[in-house]
Amino acid sequence: MILLIAMNFDDFALRTSKIKNLPLPGTASHYKMAPLIRKKELEAGHIKKKNPKKAGVLALFYPNENRDTNLLLILRKTYQGVHSNQIGFPGGKSEPEDLDILHTALRETHEEVGVPPKQVSIIRSLSEVYIPPSNFEVQPFIGIYDNPKPFVLQESEVESLVEVSLLDFMNDAKIFTQKLSTSYAKNIDVPAFKLNGYTIWGATAMMLSEIKELLRQVL
Repeated sequence: MILLIAMNFDDFALRTSKIKNLPLPGTASHYKMAPLIRKKELEAGHIKKKNPKKAGVLALFYPNENRDTNLLLILRKTYQGVHSNQIGFPGGKSEPEDLDILHTALRETHEEVGVPPKQVSIIRSLSEVYIPPSNFEVQPFIGIYDNPKPFVLQESEVESLVEVSLLDFMNDAKIFTQKLSTSYAKNIDVPAFKLNGYTIWGATAMMLSEIKELLRQVL
């Protein structure tokens, strides 16, 4: 069934439990949101991992005040780094004290937006995404936050929240191609999502693509 109207969160949570047993779309879904030049490099095996740093992020779904389903993204602060002022998932770099990469994702989400780890139900992990410019290998997770408290932003890291409705996220019209200059090429066509007025591309768009393909099978 194609999602045409806003979905009640309780219905969404019930349906998404079914994705636990689905095969991950993986690389095929990632490639849909990768620039042609990057896709060719990946397919040819030209991009080599260099003892990458590990990171965990959380795709957090929660109800708004009307109990319609939202997905939480964040706008990062401007800083000296390749992900400055970009849209992404809450999450971050693994630290030695973390028990595992899920612990990393939940800890960082708590730090960045104030979501208590014990109040998040993890649906499943997704395919890892390697980010060559920063040499990070990112492990995403899908989580359900069914009784959300007001988010509390970590002012040093997060510029603002980007609360995306499920209706917008699942709308194919929100995917387009834009010419961008990236860390590895200038003025190239880059597939992206346009959500809440923001252009979302790169690794975040690749992860969003896999999430969207999984949700299509159960919504």
